Amino acid sequence: MEFDFAEEQPKFLMLMYGLIAFVAVVGGLLLLLDVVPAWFTRRREAQLVAASAGGAPLPRRPKQREGVFALFFLLPTVLLLTVGLVIPAIRTTLLSFMDAGSNDWVGLRNYGWMFSDDSIVRVLINTLVWVILVPLVATAFGLIYAVLVDKARFEAVAKSLIFLPMAISFVGASIIWKFVYAYRGDGDQIGLLNQIVVSLGGEPKQWLLESPLNTLLLIVIMVWIQAGFAMVVLSAAIKAIPGDIVEAARLDGVSPWQMFWQITMPSIRPALIVVVVTLTIATLKVFDIVRTATNGNYDTSVIASEMYNQAFRYGQNGQGSALAVFLFILVIPVVIYQVRNLRQQREG
Repeated sequence: MEFDFAEEQPKFLMLMYGLIAFVAVVGGLLLLLDVVPAWFTRRREAQLVAASAGGAPLPRRPKQREGVFALFFLLPTVLLLTVGLVIPAIRTTLLSFMDAGSNDWVGLRNYGWMFSDDSIVRVLINTLVWVILVPLVATAFGLIYAVLVDKARFEAVAKSLIFLPMAISFVGASIIWKFVYAYRGDGDQIGLLNQIVVSLGGEPKQWLLESPLNTLLLIVIMVWIQAGFAMVVLSAAIKAIPGDIVEAARLDGVSPWQMFWQITMPSIRPALIVVVVTLTIATLKVFDIVRTATNGNYDTSVIASEMYNQAFRYGQNGQGSALAVFLFILVIPVVIYQVRNLRQQREG
C-alpha cells in the first residue's frame, strides 16, 4: 500500500496547527511567568545597586505598581479559569433549563425528571453507594497499609507495590479487572475470580451482569487504585508524629491497640480528613471505570456516566446539563468543608 501524501495532507496540516498552538501557548506562558518577571527583577536589582553605590535612599516601589504587578501574574490564571470553568459552568446551567435541542425554555422540568424517572433514581442511589463506600474503604485500607509497613524492613518496596496501581489509568485498571471478572461459559475460565470459584467447586458467574453485585465489584477497582494514595498520605502523617510523644506513651505501658487509638489516630486526624475529602470528590466524578467496564449498563450507571450518555449518546442536552449541575452542587459542600478545615488548621 503506497503512501498518498495528498490524501493525508489535511491530517498533517492539523498536526502542524496543533504543534504551532502548543508552542505558542507554552511560549506565551514562559514569557509571562519567567522572562518578563526576570526582566523586572533584574531592573529592580540594578536600581537598588545604583542607589546603594551613590549613597541615595533605596527606591520604594509604589503600592499602585505592586498591585499592577500582582495583577499581571494573576491575569493568565484568571483568564484560563474564566474560559475553562466559569463560562462553561454558566452555559451548562442555562442549558439545564432548556429542552433537548437547547431551543426552548422548560424551567425545572429536567430537574423534576431527574428525581421522578426510576432509572435516574437508580443512578443517584448508585452514586450514593460509591460516595459512601469508596472513601471509607480506601482510607481504611490505606491506613492499615501505612501502619503495617511503617518502619518495616522492606518499607520502601512495600509502599512502591501498594502505590503502583496509582500509576495505571482508570481505563487500564478497568480492563485489567474485566479480565479478573471475565466469564467463559462452562469451559475453562480465563477470569481469575471465576477460576477460583470453579476450583472451589462452585459455578462460574457473569459477575458484571448481576445487580447490585456488579456495582460493588466496580467499587473494588476504585478502592484498589486509591488505597495507595491514602497509604502515602497517611504514612507521611504517621512519620510526622513527634517521637517524644510515642516514647512517652511506651514508657507509660500503653498497648499497641491503645497506641493506635489514643496517639496515632488523633495525631493524623487532619490527614485523614484530607484523604476522605479528596477521595469523595474523585468518587463523585467517577466515569472511566463505569464507562470501560459496563458502559453504565446492568444498573451500574453513576451521575457522570449518565450525564455523558444523556448529552452525547441520546441528544438530551437539557437532561445531561441538569445532571452536570446537580453533580456540581454535590461537590460544592465538600469543597467548602475542606477550605474551612484547612483554614482552621492554619489558624490553630
